[in-house]
Amino acid sequence: MATSEEVVAAAPEAAAPEAGLKHKLERKWTFWCDNQSKPKQGAAWGTSLRKVYTFDTVEEFCLYDQVFKPSKLQINADFHLFKTGIDPKWEDPECANGGKWSITSNSGRKANLDNMWLETMMALIGEQFEDAEDICGVVASVRQWQDKLSLWTKTAANEAAQMSIGRKWKEIIDVNDKITYNFHDDSRSKGATKGRYTV
Repeated sequence: MATSEEVVAAAPEAAAPEAGLKHKLERKWTFWCDNQSKPKQGAAWGTSLRKVYTFDTVEEFCLYDQVFKPSKLQINADFHLFKTGIDPKWEDPECANGGKWSITSNSGRKANLDNMWLETMMALIGEQFEDAEDICGVVASVRQWQDKLSLWTKTAANEAAQMSIGRKWKEIIDVNDKITYNFHDDSRSKGATKGRYTV
């Protein structure tokens, strides 16, 4: 399994698209990588989190969507795709009052995780969510026993927006299982928590 550093190093240099053929996106997006597989003694969370690549055209996204596949990550590493200007941390002001929809996948089904990751990224950059302004980004987490995909949002208390986002995301990733929404505040204070919303 490649380390996150090897995956990032393998990313192609952004070739200049032919003049006039760029397809601009509504907003800029940033890929992040976090490798917690070998944490340094006493290191604070987030010290291994790295901003990797920012893009705002379809062509720039297409250069990287094959590189940033969760199946290429080693255990205890994460890929993030967040709106540019929002750090994938609870402490970021845009995330502080938010939460996340999450779905887990058996770690033996990497192709399924890759597909849900790609479909989610395309829905985000393609502005397919009615409540797109409330979305911060998506995180793919690779773990030993099960992997997880989480869609982060800004306003956890806005139940109507969260339910709309959850229903749309479930449709996009084509799952029948229930998915749950957790407030970041609950996770911060209690660790593992019961979901607040379910679709």
